[in-house]
Amino acid sequence: MSRSGRSRVVTGVDRETELALVGGVRAGDEEAFDAIFAAFNPRLFGFLARLTGRREVAEDLLEETWLRFVRHADRLDADTQLGAWLFAVARNLHVSHCRTRSVEAAVAGGLSLWPARAVETPFDTTARNEFEQRLERGLAALSAPLREALLLVAIEGMSASEAALVCGTTAVAIRQRVRRARGLLAGQLGDVDQRRWRTGA
Repeated sequence: MSRSGRSRVVTGVDRETELALVGGVRAGDEEAFDAIFAAFNPRLFGFLARLTGRREVAEDLLEETWLRFVRHADRLDADTQLGAWLFAVARNLHVSHCRTRSVEAAVAGGLSLWPARAVETPFDTTARNEFEQRLERGLAALSAPLREALLLVAIEGMSASEAALVCGTTAVAIRQRVRRARGLLAGQLGDVDQRRWRTGA
């Protein structure tokens, strides 16, 4: 896959548009900020919610992530990769939260991993809830490094190199963490659900 193709997976826009948005926020363009916020806010919240397992903590960390972005927008490098930058800030805030409050993320009941469909049949709801419960238990059992690597690669579609930038490690380490995380999840998910997790279906 080309670099521009990977950019479409990670940011939802092609690289040229991403660079234009970076240039916009560097210049103080509010419309550029609004476009970036719309593209990343739901995904950043999902990432933080899965890391922390607590909606209120995720919301606080999400707010601080955007505050950091606003404060640093005019100092971004012109070639900044928005996905890597934003997810790295969110991830580092979570690490700081765990250190300062001596908490390791605990999954709260009722947290939905996937956005609900606009219209769902009772069968859809039951099947989705059963899958989510198994997946939540599996994710909760993972250490934070394994969980964040898996979420970045499997959910956000980042390459190992991009996830390594977020986590401050190497691509080799990310690949190892993802393999380890998938192996541990295998004990929680059956064959069908493993395929669903891998494909996002």
